[in-house]
Amino acid sequence: MLSTDLQTYGLRLEDSSAGVQSRRGGAGPSDHKAVVVDGQTVMIPVHTHTAWDSPFMASKPDANGKSELRKNGIPIAVIDFPKQPKFYGLKTAEGIPYEQIATLHSSDVLATTVLQTCIRYQSRNKTCKFCSIGQSLAAGRTIERKTPQQLAEVAKAAVELDGVKQMVMTTGTPATPDRGAAIMVESVLAVKAAVDLPIQVQIEPPDRFEWFDELKRSGADTLGMHLEVISDAARQAMMPGKATVPVSYYMQAFDAAVKVFGRGQVSTYIIVGLGDSQVEIIDMCRELILRGVYPFVVPFVPIGGTPLESHPVPSSQFMREVLQPVGQMLREADLLSKDMKAGCGKCGACSTLKTFEV
Repeated sequence: MLSTDLQTYGLRLEDSSAGVQSRRGGAGPSDHKAVVVDGQTVMIPVHTHTAWDSPFMASKPDANGKSELRKNGIPIAVIDFPKQPKFYGLKTAEGIPYEQIATLHSSDVLATTVLQTCIRYQSRNKTCKFCSIGQSLAAGRTIERKTPQQLAEVAKAAVELDGVKQMVMTTGTPATPDRGAAIMVESVLAVKAAVDLPIQVQIEPPDRFEWFDELKRSGADTLGMHLEVISDAARQAMMPGKATVPVSYYMQAFDAAVKVFGRGQVSTYIIVGLGDSQVEIIDMCRELILRGVYPFVVPFVPIGGTPLESHPVPSSQFMREVLQPVGQMLREADLLSKDMKAGCGKCGACSTLKTFEV
């Protein structure tokens, strides 16, 4: 599958200024560019070491944003680059560019990291080795704390000017037992008061599961709590700080969250290529699906400046051998990305999982 191959190998750009600007650093799909392949918008790595050696290259786009995709110099397809969103040209009354508050993911998803710092990031003994949440902040491409008022202002503009269909709010983990739930509540309340927009919030499991009720009452439509890595050995190696929160606690949190948000409206990220075997990933996805949790399975993408910038990526064959059975399980359980109200699984641009659901 072409999209799976592109997400594995990455893409070289004949014209690096093509289409929507790519993202460097930060949370979520970093060092990527949004590309429309076979009618589906996917996030493709363009700034990684793997991408620099990719057999895939995109020609300079024409006036309509269409580009010729070549593999080893041979034309194989025509792809599109979404245009720069109009809201990127605006600033707040304080002079802060809107794109430093929230960014466009895929073609119609507004995404923001409400708190651009994390209690684990500054410690070599605690940080997730694949994370680059501090890079965009250090480079001046974002601000540390997005206020509820700023988020509401940008969200309203993104809907009115660019037809944004949903919003994803994630956060670095603060040094509070709620793990960021409190700042999410006030952020969602503000956005929902300004514009009718489905929202997913993403946090670590909080100390009190009553926070799920508060998030739901604030207007959050779906919830993401990201395992990312599964086995004990891989968790200790790749995210030693986050590994102190056991998988068993995530499972308790998932069960509590599904009772509040509903089956299929709670999701988690699982990153392939960080030490978990195919069997471990598939078995975990089976357990999550039985609990009503959508497992968003994505390929690992090495980000420059992180300890894993030269870590190998999973092969496209490895990805297909994981995604095919997971997609089948989702289909049989009728737990599909299209039925999610908001979130990464709904968007689907960072994985080709949804193509295996049909």
